[in-house]
Amino acid sequence: MPPLYWVHRTAKPNDPVMVVCMEGWVDSGYGAQSALRSLLAQLPNEVIVSFDTDDLLDHRSRRPTLQITDGVNMSVDWPSIELRLARTPSGNDIVFLIGPEPDFKWHAFCEAVGDIATDMGTRLAVGLGAFPAPAPHTRPVKLTCTATNAPLADKVGYLTGTIEVPAGIESVLEKTFEQRGIPAIGLWARVPHYVAAMSYPPAAAALIDGLSKLTGIHLGSGELHDQADETRNKIDALISQSEEHKEMVRMLEIHVDTEQDRFQDNPEFQFGNIPTGDEIAAELESFLKNPSNRPDS
Repeated sequence: MPPLYWVHRTAKPNDPVMVVCMEGWVDSGYGAQSALRSLLAQLPNEVIVSFDTDDLLDHRSRRPTLQITDGVNMSVDWPSIELRLARTPSGNDIVFLIGPEPDFKWHAFCEAVGDIATDMGTRLAVGLGAFPAPAPHTRPVKLTCTATNAPLADKVGYLTGTIEVPAGIESVLEKTFEQRGIPAIGLWARVPHYVAAMSYPPAAAALIDGLSKLTGIHLGSGELHDQADETRNKIDALISQSEEHKEMVRMLEIHVDTEQDRFQDNPEFQFGNIPTGDEIAAELESFLKNPSNRPDS
């Protein structure tokens, strides 16, 4: 049986944190992927493990990219699943698990990642994600979490109660890490539902800040915060064109401002006739298509 992965570097990272950020599951506002791109851009990194994507991916749904120049087939760029090792200026090691969420062999993949994480002496595993929530863009992005133990969950905050939802690979990996004695937590940014399909830098900035606080590793988010300010200003300009949308934001502000410390949704809160995220997103897209309505015109 061919190996599921190949090790490119035998030297072990020093007491690393593993950050899991795979494509294909819930990532509203592209918060997790934007955070990942920012982190990889600011930290020197190299591939230390690569996985066999012929075994793990359906290439008909995740097709390779073909580069054609003047009719000549120049190259084929295949999707990859990798572990990349980065070292911060302060000397902390971070291992990033990146690439598309596997289509196949979840059990084998998670066991392999768990074995690698154990061999490396991983001290903490952190997943990144973002989901649409009843929250306004006028308030800081809150994080919620899933974790392998209650004390770890208390460090971030969580949605109380019990729910059943489809699981992404990061959540399955959490249980794998738990079985190996590695603390694991998933950080989830709560993205305003009406901008969930658009790039939302405030979510990415919040995830990096949460990762820094949780791990004690300083990670830069200044550029994302600058982008976040620009994004909020543009959304303000768009929302201001509709009394209905302004009222929606006001009601969401009340909702968020009266939430309990652990982000428990208030059962007494009623959304009334608040437009759905799809309706608002469509209106915002239509608004932006008209040059005379753009904030910078």
